[in-house]
Amino acid sequence: MTDFTSAVPSKRASNRAGVRNIFSYLRSLFFTDPLIYIYTVVCGTFSFCGSFFDAHGRWQHGCARVWSWLILKTGGIRVRVEGLENIDPNRTVIFCSNHPSAMDIPILFVHLPIQFRFLAKRSLFRLPFLGWHLRRSGHIPVDRGRPSEAVKGFDQAAKRIKEGRSVVMFPEGRRSRTPEMLPFKSGSFYLAILSGVPVVPITLNGTRSVVKPDSYHIHAGQTEMIVHRPIATDNLNIHDAETLSRRVREQILSRFQPSKD
Repeated sequence: MTDFTSAVPSKRASNRAGVRNIFSYLRSLFFTDPLIYIYTVVCGTFSFCGSFFDAHGRWQHGCARVWSWLILKTGGIRVRVEGLENIDPNRTVIFCSNHPSAMDIPILFVHLPIQFRFLAKRSLFRLPFLGWHLRRSGHIPVDRGRPSEAVKGFDQAAKRIKEGRSVVMFPEGRRSRTPEMLPFKSGSFYLAILSGVPVVPITLNGTRSVVKPDSYHIHAGQTEMIVHRPIATDNLNIHDAETLSRRVREQILSRFQPSKD
């Protein structure tokens, strides 16, 4: 026999959830997203203009942090942070993070307490405006498509990291379109070994729930950033890249919670 007394409240709860989702979508479409575009134009302009007076990229990093803070506040995105004691502000490192959402970058900008640069696809540096900004901000281009160019790019990137620039990279290579993590690309760890600096794994949870890939619907919600203990690379050689990749992946997965789509 059907239990109608439990079925009715369940249907009402489902209807309320549907209504909340509609209002959330409308808020994102007519309020949050337009404000983010405005933040991007204003902060991007200040960042680009300031780059003519700051060759080291500190001004640009500051503008990116303001831009990111505004996005998180406007979107109602809360971040629980754990493990900041594992970051030595006086030491150059490579941060390796999973990449489930476009919201990962603002979270990292706001909550990593040191200056850093991103490792980005070289093709992005060829785009008008965005490419100029990336280059003047000190972000590092790499070419993952052609092996010979990739090796050359990693050598140049390693040199800049050795000069004291901490970087963030996403070893999956792109945002995952599923709740699971993508396989890691070993080239990222070849760079870490060439640089000889520690790798700090970072686990991001909940960011896919607030913004799914290829979506403009920003949901208010709770996210999490967990910074793991550094993994040394100074005694490794390039043949250890796969081993290092597995160690970093295991650390990230140890606290990873796939979102429920």
